[in-house]
Amino acid sequence: MRQTLLFVIIASLFLGGCASPAQQADAPYYLVTAPANPSATPTPFQPEIVENTQAAPQAALATPTLPEIAATITPIPTVTPEATQPALAAMETPAPVLDAPESLTYLLLGSDLRPGSSYRTDTILVAAIRPRDGQVSLISFPRDLWVNIPTVGLQRINTAYQYGAIYGYPGGGPGLLKDTILTNFGLKIDQTAMVDFDGFRRIVDTLGGIELPVACAYTDWRLISPELNPEYEANWALYTVGPGLVKMDGDLALWYARSRQKSNDFDRGRRQQEVIRAIFKQTLSTNTLTSLPQLYSDISSSLNTEIGLSDVLALAPLAFQMNNADIRSYYVAGDLVTSWITPGGAYVLLPNTEAIQVMLAEALSPSPRQQERQVYTIEIRNGSWYDGWDALAAERLNYAGYQTSFGAAEDRQQAFTLLYDLSADQNQQRAASLLAILGLGPEALVSAPDSNSKVDYVLVIGNNYQPCFKPAELTP
Repeated sequence: MRQTLLFVIIASLFLGGCASPAQQADAPYYLVTAPANPSATPTPFQPEIVENTQAAPQAALATPTLPEIAATITPIPTVTPEATQPALAAMETPAPVLDAPESLTYLLLGSDLRPGSSYRTDTILVAAIRPRDGQVSLISFPRDLWVNIPTVGLQRINTAYQYGAIYGYPGGGPGLLKDTILTNFGLKIDQTAMVDFDGFRRIVDTLGGIELPVACAYTDWRLISPELNPEYEANWALYTVGPGLVKMDGDLALWYARSRQKSNDFDRGRRQQEVIRAIFKQTLSTNTLTSLPQLYSDISSSLNTEIGLSDVLALAPLAFQMNNADIRSYYVAGDLVTSWITPGGAYVLLPNTEAIQVMLAEALSPSPRQQERQVYTIEIRNGSWYDGWDALAAERLNYAGYQTSFGAAEDRQQAFTLLYDLSADQNQQRAASLLAILGLGPEALVSAPDSNSKVDYVLVIGNNYQPCFKPAELTP
């Protein structure tokens, strides 16, 4: 049973989201990063958003009025082995290889893989694990990144896996995608894993679902029921989750991780990492023990991976020592990419290779700042009307590298959010940093040194708390 739990804990890192062939419409009010999605295709309508206040997976919402939603979910055209081989192109000078001898790197892929159809790895995420330091870095790559694929030439990064599988590249699809990342960014990948939609749903459902802290309300098109035909527009509705602690089954978690019709790939990368964190937390829960035999079977059958059980067991000490504060999040976005149109009219993202390498080097290195932050403890009490907002604040602090615990508030009628500084040293710089992370002004700080306190800070959430935040700005 202990071995099974270890397998589940590490394998959970591979289940954070799968590809969506749908095109983007108008973006919601919250985006993790600019620039906008370069492959966006605006839809000619603006339906009224109908919010689901219960955030229940089975809730039915208003039917949209749209000309043809099926056009937004058309599968990628079939590619057969007889397809024309892409013209070869001279490789650019490979990027310097990053030196990270104490890091293990796993390439996590999500794809709408179906027999007889082409597929692209539209979810590309690297998990860099440092067993010695007990830290994990999650790094999201956008699917439209324009890179030099060995033996193929300049193409979107999400096509490399398929080219490798179709044309017999050494190591197949995983081999070509790993070589593409190494050549363009100097990042050596140790092993890969790919999951499809059905496998993802089964794993989350076997876990009993996940509780996901949705800090920023998200709205997008969703099938009213998963068994309905997606080709009919009457089967679709706008669906909203959050803010709050949302219980998700496999179908709702998949929708949240892959939707992008009303957002973009950068925002989807954020949501995929949120799902990975929630799955990781759930696998550590003792409530999943009775489900482990079935879960183990589901994972084994749902992943296309090079990772064996012995590889997972080698990470046993790390698995039982980690928490969400040990996971750092990085995104190839913002200043690391530039929107560009190819001569053929394709909207892609040009990588800023040098800047990306700086980010990768940081992600592969230990974080002294994170280790320092975990010395200080923060207890969170929900004094607001809104259930789950203490969990949202905890997730926010976890992203910044702080460990958190929960306590009971005196009442749920607190108007204002207050941070009580109980520490002995009353460090103003540290307190100011916490206020900035939480989006609070200086008036929210209450100095109350207490040498007998078991925690350094107590955060009391009030009704004025604004839970929405940008994870990319909090990575220590």
